[in-house]
Amino acid sequence: MTYEYEAKTEKEAIEMAANELGLERDQFDVEILETQKSTLFKKGFVKIRVHTDSLEHAPEFDGKIPSKKTVADPVPQGEFEQKLLEFIQTVIEKMGYSVKVSVMFREERKVGIRLDSENSSILIGRKGKNLDALQLLANVYAGRLGHEEVRVILDTENYRIRREEMLVRMAYVTADKVRSSHNSILLEPMNPFERRLIHTTLNDIPDIETKSEGDGLYKQVRVLYKGIR
Repeated sequence: MTYEYEAKTEKEAIEMAANELGLERDQFDVEILETQKSTLFKKGFVKIRVHTDSLEHAPEFDGKIPSKKTVADPVPQGEFEQKLLEFIQTVIEKMGYSVKVSVMFREERKVGIRLDSENSSILIGRKGKNLDALQLLANVYAGRLGHEEVRVILDTENYRIRREEMLVRMAYVTADKVRSSHNSILLEPMNPFERRLIHTTLNDIPDIETKSEGDGLYKQVRVLYKGIR
């Protein structure tokens, strides 16, 4: 689902969205639609669009990395998938990189798109930020095609799965360090899905707790020792 909010600042708009939707800030993505600076004759404002599907329907983590089924037929089915793949390929080619785009998996209200390219490392970017940006564009375009309920997932070289596995290992190693030192540890900035993965991975460990810190889309998770009560 997507919702739009307008306020004087980005922070106020995000707080308004969180309060009205009854969600924590980690549970939705924010897209800046319009920004107007204050002038002598006109007050400034920020307009945002909030995406909740990415986390609202995320399953609880059970200690196993979920695998994505590769469909037998990667060819797009229907006009929506055809236009979506064409859009993604056009964007990447305009960036100057050749790519082959195909359907990776289909689930209820979710479609996975595979990017095969000799420049996969560039498409992924540092900590996956380029891939996240391309994925956001794909989801915005899906909404404009009238499919706001569909969550588009982009992946290349199985980066998403490898990243999830690494984050789960890092979460457990960090928890052990915190338990030994009784000192909190602040992890690297992560997107909402990655932060949710850390929270759910450590949620059932009785003497460890986590909380998100910072502003914007990429915030950090702090892992703390709380002891057993």
